Amino acid sequence: MTATSITETSIPVQRTPTSANDGVRWRDLIAELGAEIAHPLTLALERVNALTSSGRIDRAELRLLREEIEAARQLGMTAQLLARFASAGLAQSRERVALHNTLQSVLTHRKREIDARGISVEPATTPVDVIVDASLMFSLLNTLIDWALTQTRSSIELAIDVDTWKGHARLICRFEQADRDDAATTPPIDTLTWRLLEQTAVTMHLGLVRQVTERQVAVTMEFTLPANADIEGVSPVDLDQGFDSSINSKPLAGSHVVVIASRRSMRSRIRDALRHMGLIVDTVDSIDEAIDFCSDGLPHAIIVEGILHGDRLDRFRADIRAEVPGFPFIDIVEEGNEFNVSDDTGTERARVGQDAIEAALPSVLMFELSKTL
Repeated sequence: MTATSITETSIPVQRTPTSANDGVRWRDLIAELGAEIAHPLTLALERVNALTSSGRIDRAELRLLREEIEAARQLGMTAQLLARFASAGLAQSRERVALHNTLQSVLTHRKREIDARGISVEPATTPVDVIVDASLMFSLLNTLIDWALTQTRSSIELAIDVDTWKGHARLICRFEQADRDDAATTPPIDTLTWRLLEQTAVTMHLGLVRQVTERQVAVTMEFTLPANADIEGVSPVDLDQGFDSSINSKPLAGSHVVVIASRRSMRSRIRDALRHMGLIVDTVDSIDEAIDFCSDGLPHAIIVEGILHGDRLDRFRADIRAEVPGFPFIDIVEEGNEFNVSDDTGTERARVGQDAIEAALPSVLMFELSKTL
């Protein structure tokens, strides 16, 4: 009979590590960051060296080079988010959020990426509201999906239910780990992304438990229920109606924005205007390039230079919004210093005059991103 190996990682609802333990933890995290970021950069350097020797690179190799550089950039952003969420004083609102709706929104947004990886996601959710900061919830669920997608090659099960004994809502993620024979392509289970998931859960005061039985992985998160939850045995909490939940407190760092602009000067101006927001910003020259860029996964928002407006953009916008209703598009108007945010009816579009890019674009983008959380 084969022995069953079970490992469990548990994070309590609140944790206050000693300064010594905290120092060890951060040293370990820095070591993990160095090891993880070195791998894709080494592969990219080898590919560049081969390009230098041959003077040629085909489309497939160019795509791999881009993916390797993107992986390194994403690790850098993950490290920044870890530091941000670990810092004291991060403002959080206490909002009533539909957990099942937020999860479905994240899965809808990431459908292209999930399909491109050939992974099926099977949600089985019970409608339930929880008390969390909505934007941190968005970050938490995206980080969970990020981590699970790197760990499995088959399917991911997501379930939401209520534990009446503990009085919490639970989100459970289950999957079978990928074959770990190929260490070069299969990451370890305790990646930097997992560390970000742990830290986000600590920041949000959530229970988090991970169980590994041979190759079967189950991650369980526990959320607080609202005070008027009609469930026997629950000890929920009241909403803090006095908290200022201004969009300026939303931690949107790490969101991905694509800029479509044919003029280099325009791309530079937009990138400089957004530099302080901690966003991942990619630029493309045309609508066709944007369509190709977004084929394997959508960003969180798209900014479009005014001179590119036309039928091609309208079709591109319509296709994305048919897939993700309300997806943020911001138009850069050729002249003027006026700006406008979108409305819920779709009558008003978000737009910023070219003369107001530096002053108004960050605020308009923050507003548009916060509406999707």
